[in-house]
Amino acid sequence: MTIRTSITHITTKLLRPLAAAAFCALIQPLSAAPGAEKAPVDPSDSVITAAEQPEIRISMLTAAPGSQIYQLEGHSALRIRRGDLDVAVNWGVFDFAAPNFVWRFCKGETDYEAWAFPTAIVLEDYRRQGRRVTEQALNLTPSQARMIYDLVGENLRPENRVYRYNYVKDNCATRPLRIIQRAMGDSLQLRYAPAAGETFRSEMSRYHANYPWYQFGIDLALGSGIDYPLTPAERDFAPVHMMQTLAQATSTAPDGSTHPLVSATDILVDGPGQGMALAPTPRALSPVAVSLYLLVITVVISIRDMRRGRLSRWFDSTLFGVFFLLGLAQTFLIFVSTHEATSPNWTYLWLNPLCLIPAVGVWIKSCRSVVYCYQICNFVVLLALLASPVLFGQRLNAAFPMLIAADMVRSAVFILLYRKELRKKSQSGATPAENKATRKR
Repeated sequence: MTIRTSITHITTKLLRPLAAAAFCALIQPLSAAPGAEKAPVDPSDSVITAAEQPEIRISMLTAAPGSQIYQLEGHSALRIRRGDLDVAVNWGVFDFAAPNFVWRFCKGETDYEAWAFPTAIVLEDYRRQGRRVTEQALNLTPSQARMIYDLVGENLRPENRVYRYNYVKDNCATRPLRIIQRAMGDSLQLRYAPAAGETFRSEMSRYHANYPWYQFGIDLALGSGIDYPLTPAERDFAPVHMMQTLAQATSTAPDGSTHPLVSATDILVDGPGQGMALAPTPRALSPVAVSLYLLVITVVISIRDMRRGRLSRWFDSTLFGVFFLLGLAQTFLIFVSTHEATSPNWTYLWLNPLCLIPAVGVWIKSCRSVVYCYQICNFVVLLALLASPVLFGQRLNAAFPMLIAADMVRSAVFILLYRKELRKKSQSGATPAENKATRKR
C-alpha cells in the first residue's frame, strides 16, 4: 500500500459529517483516533510506472509547544508531497474508543498509531491554536526520498500502524527520525552538542518549567530509570530539540560532497517561537511553596503536641492517610503497570500502603506499640531516602524533602510521646501490660 491509497482510504472515513468536529483533534499528540473501521487496502491499487512517478518531496514539520501538558515538548510530523498528494504523517494518535482504553493506558499499554492527514487541515488547526509550525525541507536523493515514501507507506498499513508508545524513547519525534536514518544510512551525519550530564528528568523539568505540578506528578510516578546521563541523541525525544538536530545535520552525496540535510526552513504558521505555554504558576502556589506551608503547619502542631503531651491524632490520620492513597497509586505503577520508567521508584520507601498503620493505628490503643515500631523504622528509612541521589541515583523533586521532613517530624513526635508515656508508667511501678490488665479489670 502506498501513501496515496492509504490517505484516500483514511480521508474517506474521516470526512463524514459526524466526524468533522473531531478531525482537527486527531492531529494532536494525545488525540482520539477515528472510530471508523479501518479496512485493509490492496497495495496494487496505486501502482505507477517509473516514468509516470512525480517527484517526491520530504520535509519535517515541527509545531511549537502548546498550552496543554501533552504539548509542552512540541510535536513532529513528516510532510510528504508527490504530485497533488500533500499529507502530514503523524505518529501521535490513539483511539479513545478502543476496548478498555483507560485501564490499558494506566497499565502502560499505550498503543499509539500512525495516520496521514491532509497538510492543509493540519496547518489550519495549528493556526487556530496560535502555534508556530516550522517546515524543514530535507535535501534527499530521489532514491532516499522514495525509500522514505515506501517506509512510511508500509508503516501506515492497518497491521503496522499501531506501536507501543514510549514517552521518551519511542514517540512522534523518534519515529520519523528513525525512518529518515534508515533511508539515508551512513550518508546521514547527525551533529550533537555535548549532553553535559542532562537526564530525562532534567530535560522534562526544563520543558515543564511553567507547569510545576505536572512535573511534581511525573517525579512521583517515575523512578530512577529517567535519571541516568543522556546520550546527545536521546535528547531528540523532544520534537523542538530534534528540529535543532536536523538543522545541524549533514549528508554525503553520491559524489562524496557534503551538504546540509535541511535545504530550506520556512515558517508555515506564525506564532511565538517559545510556544503557547500558560503563564508560570505563581511561586506562592507552587509545589515547593505548598510543601513548605505543610511543613510549617506540621512543626507548629508538633510543638503544641509536645508541650501538652498529647498527639493530634486527627492530623496524623489525615497526613498519613493521604500518603497511604499515594502509596496505593505507587504500588499500581510499580507492580502492575508496564510503564518502563515507573520501577524502581525509591519514593516508594516514603509513599506505600504501610502508611495506613499510623493513619488508623493512632486511634486504636492496642495498636500503639505497632505504630511505635513503624515510626522508628519509618524515621530511619526516610533519613536514608533524603540521601537518595547518593544511595539510589534518583533525583527528588524540590518539594519532596519538605514533605518527607513533615513525615519525619510526626514520626519523631509519636516516638517521643510514646517513650515519655512508657517512662511515666515505669516510674509508677507498672508496666504497660499491667496497666492494660488493670484497665480490663
